[in-house]
Amino acid sequence: MKKCDLCDSAAKVYCDSDQASLCWDCDVKVHGANFLVAKHSRTLLCHVCQSPTPWIGSGLKLCPTVSVCESCVNNNEGNHHEDEDEDEDDEEGQDGAEEDEENQVVPWSCKPPPPVSSTSSSSREERLSESVNISRSTARREPR
Repeated sequence: MKKCDLCDSAAKVYCDSDQASLCWDCDVKVHGANFLVAKHSRTLLCHVCQSPTPWIGSGLKLCPTVSVCESCVNNNEGNHHEDEDEDEDDEEGQDGAEEDEENQVVPWSCKPPPPVSSTSSSSREERLSESVNISRSTARREPR
């Protein structure tokens, strides 16, 4: 298992610019230091074998994410097909749509949703309308 170069926890990302394998916490400390290091591209390490995956990200704080490298996916596909053959005998007649619903990927967001504004849209529209009316009346009164 690859360890974080700073704290010996399990490494989750690799930064080529720093040539360092980092855990999530150390990645935040290092790449949250300033906007220049936040631009470093980091590669997510495979959840299974910890080799680099196609997933690349940058920014002050990356969301903890799980990815699998192509090699592990290809190795698992052979095993998965064998398992499917055994399961087909047991599950004949089941609808495949149920399986698809269970396997949907939903992205997680690190940022909380923006706070809901306390002003209503109608009051904003009224203020905008008043502002436009004031601008028009001021424009008419100015001599040319």
